[in-house]
Amino acid sequence: MERNIISRRISDIQNNLSRLNSNVCAMDSLDIQRYPENYETMSTDAALRAECIACQLRSLIYASTNVRKREYLLKASEVHGIEIVYEDGILEIMLPRLLPKKRARRSSLFLIDPLNAALGNYAEEHGLPHFRECVVCVSHVYDHELPDWCRMDYDNLQQKQLLDIVALYVMEDDSGLLCDAYNTTELGDRDGTCISIMKKGAFPEWLRNREKRLKSISDF
Repeated sequence: MERNIISRRISDIQNNLSRLNSNVCAMDSLDIQRYPENYETMSTDAALRAECIACQLRSLIYASTNVRKREYLLKASEVHGIEIVYEDGILEIMLPRLLPKKRARRSSLFLIDPLNAALGNYAEEHGLPHFRECVVCVSHVYDHELPDWCRMDYDNLQQKQLLDIVALYVMEDDSGLLCDAYNTTELGDRDGTCISIMKKGAFPEWLRNREKRLKSISDF
């Protein structure tokens, strides 16, 4: 890649970094108790801008260095805390907390590539199950120190594109005819999203065991 093109892309990244800094400063000065909706908007804008910057840097790395895309994305999946475990017939995938649907377009795209790389790598090293009929439980985990207004309704969460990637690896079809979907909210030590996939017959026991070890779980 020519140096002038690299410089132009770096300049775009610097502009976004400046705007991100302004977003974060505005968040710090806002009265959160009086204006929680404004804070939500500001913090979401800041998060999405940060993700845009990361995607710009990814693209620059791929185009101007010898770093392989798959190699980088596997490292990115580790940084995001994406974890995949298959035990006792249940596949669990840990992800960062998903963002509101109205602003999630870039957020979900940002996670798709690292998740895809992580699933592909896990399949090569350990193998993955294949489910014809299954239950998908999406557990939205919130830091227990957060106020209640920070916890979103399920309808406001974007997860379709991420589940589509998972389905490519482990499901025959993610339609409602073969796949039951459940959502639950939990409190934990940090924010996150846990996707659990299992055969339908395993779900009742999974739910009983999970209720025993969680601080709180919503009723189904």
